[in-house]
Amino acid sequence: MPTGRRTALSLLLAAPSLARAQEAWPARPVAMVTGYAPGGLTDVMTRLIAARMSRELGQPVVVENRVGGATSVAATAVARAAPDGYVTLMGASSLAINPTLQPALTPREPLRELVPVGMAYRSAFVLHVHPDVPARTTAAFIAYAKANPGRVNFGSSGTGAVNHLCLELFRRRAGIEVVHVPYRGGAPALIDLQAGRIQAMFQAALEAIPVIRDGRTRPLAVSSAARLALLPEVPPVADTLPGFDAVFWQGLLVPVGTPDAVVARLSGALRVATEDPELRAAMAAQGVAAETGDAEALRRVLVDDTAMWGQLIREADIRPE
Repeated sequence: MPTGRRTALSLLLAAPSLARAQEAWPARPVAMVTGYAPGGLTDVMTRLIAARMSRELGQPVVVENRVGGATSVAATAVARAAPDGYVTLMGASSLAINPTLQPALTPREPLRELVPVGMAYRSAFVLHVHPDVPARTTAAFIAYAKANPGRVNFGSSGTGAVNHLCLELFRRRAGIEVVHVPYRGGAPALIDLQAGRIQAMFQAALEAIPVIRDGRTRPLAVSSAARLALLPEVPPVADTLPGFDAVFWQGLLVPVGTPDAVVARLSGALRVATEDPELRAAMAAQGVAAETGDAEALRRVLVDDTAMWGQLIREADIRPE
């Protein structure tokens, strides 16, 4: 048989096997890499999503914690992984912040090195104050801060943290002068807020709600455009400062070059997870809102947040500690 005919016959015979191999994805466990340490809220949410996606994909989705470099260690590892869909990234707001705040970190251009799969969730912050602050609304707090320029100490989880950027956005939009007091995490800041050593803070809802319910702090607003299910009586900052919407978010990404069919399979599994009533309820109980959105939705969030936070970081001259 001539060589060309033998080659054609070989390809024809191999075609069904190749098709079956493609249809079989995933044929082994899928890694979901996160840049956050085990046990925290972000890790817990990632594991909830991974477990639900495992059921949909028919293979384990295994969470891997690769901490360091403001989540850049995890993001870089995934960006450099084989583009076969077996290594995914549960990315976060840091992908939109790091390029301006810490431009030496990789990936320097996330959307050139990673492909969005879809949104996972959004987590708002609660603006709460020490009870001695004579304000019960956002408008009253702004008026108080204007009457006392440079005398209101405003805490954050650290310079460049999302709740610090949320504070800076609030300060600029409200036209107030406050003193930023960065901490190493939300817990020590919360201790000082209760003690009155700082007067205000944008805090993760899960951290803020217990002290709010005990009356040790007073809630004024939430940073998201919508109200929180756990604090339905607390209005958004946007009711006072229209358009204000600043949250921590997470979304799933894969390396550039991942086949479109694999991206679509992952996106579908993620959508099933984020639309699952039990998962949504479990997230809401932690002050987190599951977000169902496709690859384009995540791309828009990344583009918009990179522009918003980048401009704020440059104008406020924010530099990492």
